[in-house]
Amino acid sequence: MNDVTSDNGNGSGDSAGKRIIVFGAGGRVGRAAVAEAVARGHHVTAVVRDPAKYPDLAGTGAAVVGGDATDPDAVAALAAGHDAAVNASARLDIPSEQYFTAAARALVTGLRKAGVGRLVVLGIATTLETAPGTRLMDAPEFPAEWWAFAQGHVAEFELLTAEAGEELDWLMVVPPLDLNPEAPVTGGYRTAVGTVLDGPGRIAHGDLARAIVDEIDGPRHSRVQLAVAVRRSPAEPGPAR
Repeated sequence: MNDVTSDNGNGSGDSAGKRIIVFGAGGRVGRAAVAEAVARGHHVTAVVRDPAKYPDLAGTGAAVVGGDATDPDAVAALAAGHDAAVNASARLDIPSEQYFTAAARALVTGLRKAGVGRLVVLGIATTLETAPGTRLMDAPEFPAEWWAFAQGHVAEFELLTAEAGEELDWLMVVPPLDLNPEAPVTGGYRTAVGTVLDGPGRIAHGDLARAIVDEIDGPRHSRVQLAVAVRRSPAEPGPAR
């Protein structure tokens, strides 16, 4: 487990000025990622299915465009010239496994065609292990109605593992169960690879966005599930990046 205090949130540093494309920019996590990347001085393309439904995104400093994360040709066209991509998109009107595997396959195909080398996707806490070989979603008391959605992210991870190849360096960032839009932003977070973090199982959208953009500015993890959660105390120090 690592405690991280991000020092990149003011747009300073050598990493500023990248071109980042965010799919699913209209959702809470997508919006937070857009805001964080723009604040660091990056050039951000915010992709939503219908830009007319998100007029407020135009005021974020990002270029807002329409696009479909499950269309490899659209991904390739929109992502051309970018350094990295974020996928925070989701659909609740079609089966989870169908959507997330379609998006993962389109992103792998489209980003490779566009020459984009880094992809950070948003995962879900229920797929993390609580013990070796045992995930939260494997527990007997796990609600049956949640299982299919969780399985969509499992299938997404498996597809990325099998098909991304060496050209696309990808990472799945996984927030805890309590992803709270009203939680205070601390400027830091804890991480663990593939396992549920002990301690407070929550994080603010702003801190999650820091974790996502940190892994674009200075990638430290690759081809794994990276669990993130709030530090045990807002005052708890962590190593500077």
